[in-house]
Amino acid sequence: MKFLDELALDGKRVLIRVDYNVPLKGETIVDDNRIRQSLPTLRLALDRGASLVVCSHLGRPKGSPMPEFSLKPVARRLSELLGRDVLMAPDCIGPEVRSMAGSLKPGQVLLLENLRFHPGETKNDPEFSKELAVLGQVYVNDAFGASHRAHASVVGVTEFMDECCGGLLLKKEWQYLGEALKAPERPFVAIIGGAKVSSKLGILKALMEKVDSMIVGGAMANTFRKAQGLEVGTSLVEDDLLEEAMGIMVAAREKGVRFYLPVDFILGTSPTGPVGAGVRTYQDIPADGMILDTGPASHTLFSEVIKDAKTVIWNGPMGAFENPAFAQGSINLCRAVAAVPGMTILGGGDTNVIVEQTGLTDKFSFISTGGGSFLEFLEGKELPAFTALEKKS
Repeated sequence: MKFLDELALDGKRVLIRVDYNVPLKGETIVDDNRIRQSLPTLRLALDRGASLVVCSHLGRPKGSPMPEFSLKPVARRLSELLGRDVLMAPDCIGPEVRSMAGSLKPGQVLLLENLRFHPGETKNDPEFSKELAVLGQVYVNDAFGASHRAHASVVGVTEFMDECCGGLLLKKEWQYLGEALKAPERPFVAIIGGAKVSSKLGILKALMEKVDSMIVGGAMANTFRKAQGLEVGTSLVEDDLLEEAMGIMVAAREKGVRFYLPVDFILGTSPTGPVGAGVRTYQDIPADGMILDTGPASHTLFSEVIKDAKTVIWNGPMGAFENPAFAQGSINLCRAVAAVPGMTILGGGDTNVIVEQTGLTDKFSFISTGGGSFLEFLEGKELPAFTALEKKS
């Protein structure tokens, strides 16, 4: 796969797919991290004498224009961060947009309107892909967060452009995640949390083939404990996956992978309510109790497991962290992972939020910008974006 830093760009018009799917409150950007992550790629292309046509999706407007999903607020913030004017296109395709792109001079930046205002984007429509392709002479994908989707701006457009490559952010994701999976330094520990086993089944099975130890937390741990015949009260459980959960634990034993579950819990009556019966173990969970966070003994256990790790991959919270009453388990885990001297890689929307809340962003080796892409990469699946770029290399 080729990357942007390998190309000569002087005088060329570069179409760059970024991920500006940022949270908005009205027209105010709540978190501009995804915009900031794209800046190294944009600046490199500008420094090499290119003009830029930047494109992204925002939200899920379902194929038609919706003012609340306009990228106009993003254009204003991008202009501030780049320190130069950013032109805002009225659409992402069409005669007026082609004229604006064709008039760009080296150093100028044009941001297209939301790609998902057209149904052709998510359908990977060839005609829509062609319309995008005529806007640039070089195509750059720097949107790792969208790389698991076979959309027009990710896959289809590459069929109609001769020169295609990955951006600097995509390169960093590819290198860090690839290195961690292909030749990890050991001990290698995976920490998988979140609500449902069903959404993490693939990653659990894939990582079981690679890690030395695995920690499973969050509500998904309830399914594993119930599979062992233990009481979980009214906690979230996927009864249809009890056999799968037991199979994963058996596989861990057969492969010599040390498998850890929480040993104590913070109970409540609902994820949005207050702490209920305090700290409990599985031996004394009442039938009407709901497990909503891990307790201090679990923190001690998990910290001991990861302290000497050379590689740690973490995805998913330990509890209902959105409620401060049930956030401590996730916060404690975040601090423990941050203290690991080896390679620490994490990703997924909830995981990234926890890191930001603790103020420990700079304490990790790498924080992935992908959600679904991060999980699918760890599962060993081929990402459509990577496949498309490799075909053009």
